[in-house]
Amino acid sequence: MTPSGTTSTTAAAPTARNSGAQPAWEVLLPAAAAPARRRGRALQESLREAVRSGRLTAGTRLPSSRALAQDLGVSRGLVTEAYEQLVAEGYLRSDRGSGTWVGGAVRTEQTAPSPGTHGLAAPAPPGSGTVADFRPGTPDLSLFPRAAWAAAQRTVLSELPHSALGYPDPRGLPELRSALAAMLSRRRGVVADPDRLVVCSGVAQAATLLGFVLRARGHHDVGVEDPGSPEHSRLFAATGLDTLWLPLDEEGLRPEPLARSGTRAVVVTPSHQFPSGIAWSAERRGMLLEWARSVDGYVCEDDYDGDFRYDRAPVGALQGLDPERVVYTGSVSKSLAPGLRLGWMVLPASLVEEIVERKRTMDLGHPALDQAALAHLVTSGGYDRQLRRCQRAYRERRDALLAALDEHFPGTTVTGIAAGLHVIACLPARYGPARRFLEAAANAGVALRGLEEYGTARPTDGAVRLVVGYAHLTPTTIAAGIGRVAEALDAR
Repeated sequence: MTPSGTTSTTAAAPTARNSGAQPAWEVLLPAAAAPARRRGRALQESLREAVRSGRLTAGTRLPSSRALAQDLGVSRGLVTEAYEQLVAEGYLRSDRGSGTWVGGAVRTEQTAPSPGTHGLAAPAPPGSGTVADFRPGTPDLSLFPRAAWAAAQRTVLSELPHSALGYPDPRGLPELRSALAAMLSRRRGVVADPDRLVVCSGVAQAATLLGFVLRARGHHDVGVEDPGSPEHSRLFAATGLDTLWLPLDEEGLRPEPLARSGTRAVVVTPSHQFPSGIAWSAERRGMLLEWARSVDGYVCEDDYDGDFRYDRAPVGALQGLDPERVVYTGSVSKSLAPGLRLGWMVLPASLVEEIVERKRTMDLGHPALDQAALAHLVTSGGYDRQLRRCQRAYRERRDALLAALDEHFPGTTVTGIAAGLHVIACLPARYGPARRFLEAAANAGVALRGLEEYGTARPTDGAVRLVVGYAHLTPTTIAAGIGRVAEALDAR
């Protein structure tokens, strides 16, 4: 939605509730002076930080996009894009004909409480008769930047002090935590303090560490999305926690089942829900945070592929709205390689001490050389280059998949946002039932996975709904695999 309104060129005059907040254009002036190539991102970052810090408080009305653009001396498109991005993330709200306002879901620094893998089964290696394996979970491992990684290892081996080769800080090397904190703040809008960031063996270990700490605190269960990743329930079960499958709709978790569940912890994928592919609405993001505050609970955000969006800038992380209620987790499994076992979690202050102690007793910390190499890759700009390389390749492969589906299975609809490493493909009824379709694909040497394999729903209509991974396949293989399934169905 494009924000609109007829307000004056400054925010509404401060009231007793927002006393001390500066007019929006004064807060954003430094961003407007940024170099042209990053002016849009700088504008979004400055506005986001102004809301977080309380300089722009809940209920503050912002200027119209036209008026603010004139005051800042930037294009209206930059302001409109910034407004739309922050509305999608929940920082702002926009009512048609009434303007744009600071939303009420954000927990600012002033009101924050005082301190006190993605889980997907990787496709099996193709067998001798396999044409294509479309099961999700694996990036293109041939894109791993071997030369850049080798150069980073040589550099850190020559520069790393001897003391760094001892038992590491269980939180991770300070240089890596600082590099990751800066990157996550810049790319994903995360409020990342290096002292509250823990390096771990991917999202899987992050979930396990959290599960053990919650169990020790008296939690008995954790909510997971339905449909969702089976790995989440397996990981938390290993820590002694039951999992409660909570239903979704097209906006995110449904509020009523969540409220009735009685749980005080949930794990979610709000930026690109797995497997449905939706991005949670701003309203549901705010609802989830209000729920967490009301039950004194926690949200575990699995940002498994948040850097890969193909039609617009990615929606920022949920964690930025309330760092004291959200445990943010991520890894390099989709951007570099899952075999590196390098991930991170950004923690609320109330969990840091217990998580760090649990990490120490679990493995005495993560390998120092790999941490140092990743830190070098991030600070040198090599990691950003790798993300851009993957983004180009994965967008091309997604386009190839959509073209192949349109050619061989006309009428197929692809749901969800243009992001990530998989799509949901819903085929016309004439290609069903689903069991027959999947059997034909398997007999043709093509591995596919139905949506009904995720979560608890078991549709009985026989419709063919597929979770199709494409990142690890070349466009040629994608076209051949989809064509092979079509031939197999025609032969029946």
